[in-house]
Amino acid sequence: MNSTAVAAKKPASKTPTEKTGAHTDEAAALIAGARERIDSLDDRIIELVQERMAVSAVIQEARVTSGGRRVNLSREMEILGQYRDALGKPGTSLAMTLLELCRGRV
Repeated sequence: MNSTAVAAKKPASKTPTEKTGAHTDEAAALIAGARERIDSLDDRIIELVQERMAVSAVIQEARVTSGGRRVNLSREMEILGQYRDALGKPGTSLAMTLLELCRGRV
């Protein structure tokens, strides 16, 4: 197939309404703006998780160097409770994932 045939089969760009699933231009604009905000929040959340991982590594290294265990289960239970209390049952899953990410090897 030549490049002209490939270009002809390329789908047209979606309109803002099609991209958002909205049925009006006003709703599409609102959704597009909110999605930009979510993308910005996600970037910040990822940065915070990475920062938390680095701080956790410092704590784990200090604990292991002093002869302790890498993981402090009672502290993890506190964190699980904090997330559960703030976010409900899904908060527990989120906390578990966060703790798993932060249990890197020293």
